[in-house]
Amino acid sequence: MAGAGAHARVPATPSLLSIGQVLARLTPEHPELTPSKLRFLEEQGLISPARTESGYRKFCAADVERIQLILGMQRDHYLPLKVIRGYLEQLDAGHVPTLPGTAATGPSMLSTARRFDRDELLRESDASPQLLADAVSASLIVPADVYSEETVSVLRALAELRKAGIEPRHLRGFRAAAERESSLIETAMTPIVRRNDASSRAKGAELALEIASQLEVVRSTLLRAALQRVTNP
Repeated sequence: MAGAGAHARVPATPSLLSIGQVLARLTPEHPELTPSKLRFLEEQGLISPARTESGYRKFCAADVERIQLILGMQRDHYLPLKVIRGYLEQLDAGHVPTLPGTAATGPSMLSTARRFDRDELLRESDASPQLLADAVSASLIVPADVYSEETVSVLRALAELRKAGIEPRHLRGFRAAAERESSLIETAMTPIVRRNDASSRAKGAELALEIASQLEVVRSTLLRAALQRVTNP
């Protein structure tokens, strides 16, 4: 996988892709990808496409793989770019780093995140159709044609919680809490996104991920403190 070094000047060849061709290849799986997003990733030093003599960006297969890896880490693990950058730097140095918050995995596992249809989702999570319906009714899972590994984890957790007598309807407040946090993030993003240019929108998206990561730290710390009071009265 290529690092994000200085731009190489190369002639345009059929083996290299334009921005439009990269978008055509990746947007079916990553509809959030735009030309401004690609330029923002380049500005942040995460990718470094080659340039033709005319200055047009050209992407090789390794560039496309790297972009797909970055987008997958953002989508499936909600990681801010500074964390992703550190991960990529380790890869570029020849190491096989552990993704923060996950078990040790190789880069190929991250770049090809699985997708599941409804039957596969139920089978992988060992959940019943009724539990899935209850989770959808409680707004804990959004119905879709295909589901991510994260949705499998959520449904699997709901199946375990049901064994303890905790039903999806008991967790409706989780959706409300998520909406409140989203409002906080939106407020913090306002000074950036109101500039209404492509670069600002990309920076706003990165800020949202960073704030979400910090909110997760606060939330998990508060939960651990509450558990200590319960288990050590």
